[in-house]
Amino acid sequence: MTLVPITPKAARALVVQAFRAAGMPDQMARPAAYALVLAEMEGLPSHGLARVPFYAAQMRAGKVRASAVPQVTRDGAAIRVDAGHGLAFAAIDAGAQAAQDVARDLGVAVVSVTHSHHFGVAGQAVEPFARKGLIALAMANAPAAMAPWGGNQPLYGTNPIAFACPRAQGDPLVIDLSLSHVARGKVMLAQKAGQPIPEGWAIDADGNPTTDADAAMAGTMVPSGGAKGAALALMVELLTAGLAGANFAYQASSLFDDKGPPPDLAHFILVLDPARFAPGFADRAEAMFTAIEAQDGARLPGARRQSERAARTDSIAISQQLHDTLTGLARS
Repeated sequence: MTLVPITPKAARALVVQAFRAAGMPDQMARPAAYALVLAEMEGLPSHGLARVPFYAAQMRAGKVRASAVPQVTRDGAAIRVDAGHGLAFAAIDAGAQAAQDVARDLGVAVVSVTHSHHFGVAGQAVEPFARKGLIALAMANAPAAMAPWGGNQPLYGTNPIAFACPRAQGDPLVIDLSLSHVARGKVMLAQKAGQPIPEGWAIDADGNPTTDADAAMAGTMVPSGGAKGAALALMVELLTAGLAGANFAYQASSLFDDKGPPPDLAHFILVLDPARFAPGFADRAEAMFTAIEAQDGARLPGARRQSERAARTDSIAISQQLHDTLTGLARS
């Protein structure tokens, strides 16, 4: 496969141009471009530029409202963001901006985002809070891809959960995990490449383990941790779509085609100001981090992603085919 090097700045500009051509204003396109390119920098191409053609096609079809501007309302510590069936990224940013001020004022803020789309890399939604000394927990639902434990029909999304905690010095701790064994986007990339997937990622429509990406996309993802992962996925459905009045996973349309109505997904973000609780949080947290790193072979969650990002500060590499697709979208 031929790879094309491109700077992150140039990649972001290309995404903005592609989305502008699909009818999205630049101020809405920029947060999306930033998130997608950052995913590439962090070594997560399943959540990166490969999503641009899907998003652009959905804008053109009206499944995504390209012109949607997030609407924010507040009731005490509760912040509600209506994404208006646009992409999620501008809505997440709007909720985060409001939450920072509320958390400083009250010690806690809760953001509920409704009528939204793909959450993207969940860690990106919480890391900015930790860089400002706040603790954040985020989660999102997604179209149905996992069956309840013991069942064989998808009802839950892969439903990522992310957590970020500030550190006394350096990059914050960021935990980002999917409640399926792997993110469904990885299966989608294998399907597009005509490649098999490892055993243990998915089961087919008949409930049998499969290494065939096509069968996996038609079947269900395996929950992380078995019954525990499935239970957590249900919790996420209730805290996201349940609170927001959006679609549960089994009601949502696909994120990978331009057919049907908007997916109408939801997100949930809890923000805490540790200064409002027991004193000395930063020192106690650092003691825990130090104890982890003192063990041979142990590392903090998110450390690999930080190093991947640092290595791609000046350049990322994407396939020639994807580069040509993005260039064509930008010119259309």
